[in-house]
Amino acid sequence: MGIDPGLTRCGVGVVEGETGRPLRLVDVGVVRTSADLAIAQRLLSIEEALDAWIEEHRPDVVAVERVFARSDVSTVMGTAQASGIAMVCAARRGVRVALHTPSEVKAAVSGSGRADKAQVGAMVTRILRLDSTPKPADAADALALAITHIWRGGAQSRIEAALAAAGRTR
Repeated sequence: MGIDPGLTRCGVGVVEGETGRPLRLVDVGVVRTSADLAIAQRLLSIEEALDAWIEEHRPDVVAVERVFARSDVSTVMGTAQASGIAMVCAARRGVRVALHTPSEVKAAVSGSGRADKAQVGAMVTRILRLDSTPKPADAADALALAITHIWRGGAQSRIEAALAAAGRTR
């Protein structure tokens, strides 16, 4: 499951598959909150919605976009708060959390860490063999996070599992 955190729009996407095989879209959507609500109420709404997504889809991993500094502090704060909620929802259910930077996600799905939202959306559409690009961009970004984790984090998970089976750790 990929989560593109945001206070107004929080993208959520579930992808199934493994490296080297075609991936499949399971579900995609956006959790929206109104700017008219108090921050605490908005965060509660996000928590309830993400908890329901995790309950319904039971992902192996929740991949969340790593928060990075932007020029608008209020945007960073809302994104960081929503990101924390996503991580807590996963941790509460014992689901592993992985963080991926925006440039890592862009590079994984498009080949360029500087790809724009349209390029990421187009590649998500192609990778998942969809008829149209998921809208809004937050939904496509959530799917890109899930794809990135399968392609990049999935290999890491297999290494860790093999080491654990051998009684060793990294």
